[in-house]
Amino acid sequence: MAARAYWQGQIRLALVSIPVEIYSATKSGAAVSFKQIHEPSGQPIHYDKVVTGVGPVDADEIMKGYEVSKGEYVLLEQDEIDAVKLESKKTLELTQFVDASEIDVLYYEKPYFVVPADDLAEEAFIVLREALKRTKKVGLGQLAMRGREYVVSLKPCGRGMVLETLRYADEVHKAQGYFREIPDDKPSEELLELAEALIEKRSADFHPQEFHDRYVDALKDLIERKRKANGKKIIEDKDTGAKTGSNVVDLMAALKKSMEKSGGAEKAPAKKAPAKRAPAKTVAKTPAKKRA
Repeated sequence: MAARAYWQGQIRLALVSIPVEIYSATKSGAAVSFKQIHEPSGQPIHYDKVVTGVGPVDADEIMKGYEVSKGEYVLLEQDEIDAVKLESKKTLELTQFVDASEIDVLYYEKPYFVVPADDLAEEAFIVLREALKRTKKVGLGQLAMRGREYVVSLKPCGRGMVLETLRYADEVHKAQGYFREIPDDKPSEELLELAEALIEKRSADFHPQEFHDRYVDALKDLIERKRKANGKKIIEDKDTGAKTGSNVVDLMAALKKSMEKSGGAEKAPAKKAPAKRAPAKTVAKTPAKKRA
């Protein structure tokens, strides 16, 4: 495997230990990065590490410090921090199993691929993976990585497993504080049916490759036009076509129009198909009229 393991250790379930390696499952997407430039000279801005009253300092003179009181710091060297003993730095102990639906989506943070570290670990790894599949459970534990300890979940994923770091409870805002002012009203059945029909009309399989960052594309286009304009200022048309100014919305009309644009209007006559059988009977009687 070409990638470098993000973490190496073992998963422990009771008395069973499984050596594993963890790899990041995500990567940075397309982005346009900017540098700060000194306009008169056209040169990039540099940043130096400076101490008040001393001036610029070398990197080897810098230590990590924790402020215990105003202006007073406890200084720590990196090897002292690395020497902090925590079992979860090398062992992920699965202490609990829950249904995946019990974990709110707000708690999920970042996914990692989990693979057996060697051939000897494969059998136990596969047993754990299949047991999680059969029970439809997610394993929970704590794991120390890169300077902090995370709550993590473990679930099957194809031939391997996926570990996801979770946020702690104090890192997630309570939803009630944001949703409190939303009225507890029941929508009309007709509006609800229209909304459901529109959702059904636009339902499809998820293909992530069909989506891309259109903002990055727009920025690249702007940069190219700016280059061709030899630095001339370019201002985008701010008219996005969005209608604002009135809070009164004819929701029924908007939903019906949305259905028409989605092709919903084409399906409407299909329900009235039985009523169209009458003309067929008239055609059948036509020859008799001609004979008369």
